Amino acid sequence: MGRIILEYDFSLVTKSGHGVRPAEAEAMRLISRYTTVPVPKVYHTNFSSEYNGFIEMSLVQGSPLEGTWDTMDGKNKESICRQTWDLISEIRSVPSQYEGIFQCAADGSPSKDPLLEDLQSPLRPLTSDSDLRARIYERYLHCGGSRYEHELPNMLPKSDHAVFAHGDIAPRNVMIDENGNITGLIDWEYAGWYPDYWEYAQIMRPAFWGDWSIWMERTAPERWNLSGINASRKVLF
Repeated sequence: MGRIILEYDFSLVTKSGHGVRPAEAEAMRLISRYTTVPVPKVYHTNFSSEYNGFIEMSLVQGSPLEGTWDTMDGKNKESICRQTWDLISEIRSVPSQYEGIFQCAADGSPSKDPLLEDLQSPLRPLTSDSDLRARIYERYLHCGGSRYEHELPNMLPKSDHAVFAHGDIAPRNVMIDENGNITGLIDWEYAGWYPDYWEYAQIMRPAFWGDWSIWMERTAPERWNLSGINASRKVLF
């Protein structure tokens, strides 16, 4: 059975089942502790294993942006995107909790992003940007990537520091009120410390959100060359 999300009394949400991990609850706690970014408040957790758990949390008021994005005019789209980047700036300020680790989930566990999952056991920590780029390249070759077999290592963006990231900011995870103000960010299962370009790269993924990524790119405070990341995704996804 997959994940089950239930709402109670217009104030509580429970998320349970396979794939619900301690990292998601810890991410929301960290965001609440270090920022003013609106997120669900975690009330109770229970995990029978690393990959099967239960989180009880507060319900974020508002509606998912995905329901109204396509009907919005350019002014409102720009406003929401600028609000989103402001929240991302705050998210990036969450200090690392794990000395000597460059990339990890919010609770220090390995990332479950398909670009970064380890092919070996025991899992190897990513202690530097070089480790992270080597991991992406390793997975690219393992999955049959050949077009950029020799070029990919130099195509991947380089980062001299890691920052906290949500990892899956998209209209389905952005809550807004009737006036177009963001009321919260939800679904923190991919959150953790990543290279500074990571949130941008995730937002620019090909998706089914119309012109969302176009507006986010247009309003982005900083941009990166994602040719290497995109080449990897074509093989890994």
